[in-house]
Amino acid sequence: MENQVDELVRFFKALAEPNRLRIIGLLAQKPQSVEQLASILRVGESTVSHHLSKLGEAGLVSARAEGYYSIYALHTGALAGMAKKILHEETLPGLVLGMDVDSYDRKVLATFSDANGRIKAFPVQEKKFLVILRHILEEFESGMKYSEKRVNQILARYSADTATLRRSMVEHGFMEREGGGGNYWRVEKKTQPHIEGEPDPAR
Repeated sequence: MENQVDELVRFFKALAEPNRLRIIGLLAQKPQSVEQLASILRVGESTVSHHLSKLGEAGLVSARAEGYYSIYALHTGALAGMAKKILHEETLPGLVLGMDVDSYDRKVLATFSDANGRIKAFPVQEKKFLVILRHILEEFESGMKYSEKRVNQILARYSADTATLRRSMVEHGFMEREGGGGNYWRVEKKTQPHIEGEPDPAR
């Protein structure tokens, strides 16, 4: 995965310069020499050569000899391939392997829970309240139905205000219930991990 991260960093660095993007735009129209690109961009040939070198390292351009000149062409397949790799569902989560992606949740739980795991106060910010709900949701097994009485018994381990927790579980889509005070059950859905850089949970 480190190699993949390095590859993505190299790719984005190659594009993180206005003239390099312009070079890609020009080469997308047709292959061109350093001299032609320098004339169009109104920069020195050494500058163009430097940019082409960075684009070449990222696999975006290649050169062929034509007389005394090197003619550069754009690898459109490299662009398409990298876009596909970057946007692939299975690739993106792997970019944070080795990182503590649950640290934000732990900070929120530590801030709003006591030593016994009971909620001291409900967070005002919704995203922090959702951390609390996701944590409590782990008490409920997938595929099982729970009576309202049983749901209240489980929620009471965390707060005396079981009505708020029970209602919030349903309103935020973590649980569903049958009409008329029927059974409750857990809803399985994808949740995105919190990444370092979120605001301080104590605020």
